[in-house]
Amino acid sequence: MGITGRKAILFVIVSLIVVAVILSIVYTQLYGSSATRLRAATTTSLYATGLLDYLSHHYEASHPNVVIDYIAVGSGEALERAARGDACIVLVHAPSLEKRYLEEGYISNHVIFAYNYFVILGPKDDPAGVRDASNAVEAFRKIYIAGEEGRALFVSRGDRSGTNVRELMIWNMTGLDPHGKDWYLETGQGMGETLVIADEKGAYTLSDIGTYLKYELEGRLHTLTVLYTNSTELINIYSAYTSTRCSSEEMGDGLQFIEWLAGSEAQSLIAEYGRGEYPHPLFYPAAGKIEYLQEAWRILANG
Repeated sequence: MGITGRKAILFVIVSLIVVAVILSIVYTQLYGSSATRLRAATTTSLYATGLLDYLSHHYEASHPNVVIDYIAVGSGEALERAARGDACIVLVHAPSLEKRYLEEGYISNHVIFAYNYFVILGPKDDPAGVRDASNAVEAFRKIYIAGEEGRALFVSRGDRSGTNVRELMIWNMTGLDPHGKDWYLETGQGMGETLVIADEKGAYTLSDIGTYLKYELEGRLHTLTVLYTNSTELINIYSAYTSTRCSSEEMGDGLQFIEWLAGSEAQSLIAEYGRGEYPHPLFYPAAGKIEYLQEAWRILANG
């Protein structure tokens, strides 16, 4: 190799070293020399609606030494990950499941930070007559009868998510069991995917209002419409916890984050999220309604 070739190789090596040093400096300035990654397992509705990315952007701007890594799964799976120590914080909406994991000592530091409502969705022509129901239990009974008569389908997540837990609670209150019926379909998927399937099949389903509004605005739903909701009966409460299995350093970061979620900055951000873009709020902040939400959580936790 000639002198010119060796100089070219040397130039490339020096250039790579300079770039690496610059990137290292930039990373240190952004995240600090001891940046930690906070592992968070979250219900799909908080993630799919974009709320968590929105909140994390603001949190990480003022906490540059923490980077939050989310994995979006159903509430049941999120709680399992916390129990195994695979996540340091969990953001969920299944009080009856949460209570069990609290009592078994897998999670702690309960913070209620947001709420919205579940909605019963179905095709616009509403063959089961859900629009005329006086409560959610009656609505599900109507769907059951219509299903048995071959006039309706129901699509369930079937994944131990917070939405699935609430759906099963309502079925239990009807005294009817749809499992095994050919009109009752379980997707085993997230809320968004389940909505799309229900929409394609012209079926009924239960959803949180936030995911439904997002998918509707994006033009991904064509037949589904809200047929029944009730701000008390179908309240949907979002809670945050730390896992008792995570390391002391990550535990400190996790506790700081969930305390921030309940603070004035995050509560204002939740109140503002999606305003003007959607016909209804996707989420409501817990501030100002903590006692009411805690009591509602206790009722739901006890089935």
